[in-house]
Amino acid sequence: MNASNGMRTMLGRVRGLGSAKSGFAHWWAQRMTALALVPLLIWFVISIIGLIGADHAAFVAWAGHPVSGALLIALVIAVFYHAELGLTVVIEDYVHEEVAKILALVVVRGLAVLGGLIGVVSVLKLMVGK
Repeated sequence: MNASNGMRTMLGRVRGLGSAKSGFAHWWAQRMTALALVPLLIWFVISIIGLIGADHAAFVAWAGHPVSGALLIALVIAVFYHAELGLTVVIEDYVHEEVAKILALVVVRGLAVLGGLIGVVSVLKLMVGK
């Protein structure tokens, strides 16, 4: 077995079956967003715990700070992108009817984009002010 054939079986090599070349990129993106979420979520939880008992103005001041705002935007983007990647895998694996699969994938992508945009705009609004 040489390096170009990787782990493909003899029958797979003969038939030309194998990776569609997008699986690794999807897998890698999922791992990278998960890795990014670990410190972002730890920071977020610690920050929110520090804001317990604070009033609305204190929260707005915290979220409007450039560092907090940038980290909140990174958190929102990572959460929605990671969720979309994970749900895509579930849909591709368990929805077998092609029309339903495509519709579900479009809905998941749309909701992820919409949720991410709402989150980013909300944080930007806190950062810039009314």
